[in-house]
Amino acid sequence: MRVYASRVIAAPLDKVWSAIRAFDRLCDWHDAVLDGAIVDGKPADSVGAIRAFHLADGALVEERLLALDDGAHCLTYTFVTPAFPVDNYTATIRAAPVTATGATFVEWHATFDEPHGRSGRHSEIIADAIFAAGLSGLERFVTGNVR
Repeated sequence: MRVYASRVIAAPLDKVWSAIRAFDRLCDWHDAVLDGAIVDGKPADSVGAIRAFHLADGALVEERLLALDDGAHCLTYTFVTPAFPVDNYTATIRAAPVTATGATFVEWHATFDEPHGRSGRHSEIIADAIFAAGLSGLERFVTGNVR
């Protein structure tokens, strides 16, 4: 399964990327995330770092940073303790400049496997409630319209 969301954010790339790359600060801009911290003692920008956070429903989620590329403005992570019953989850957030306007194009996508007979059950939730909602929160955060 593959899910995808994107958004053009009316803020410069450096500001948007700074918020995204702070792997331990998802709670700053995603409305569904209540808190967050790196739990394994590694720096937040170190490949292998594990962030833990709670969702609004109290669920604990842990994610491991797989790649962080400041040149490509891209980070990739996977579940350690998943929010959903999915396997082989890998997600990437990438930002790129919109050169004509000075805005930033951000895309967030993931691939994963769902249990047999449940195909598609979590794709809409992840695409809309996690990715699209997160990008909306990111826009509010970097443009000063904090929640």
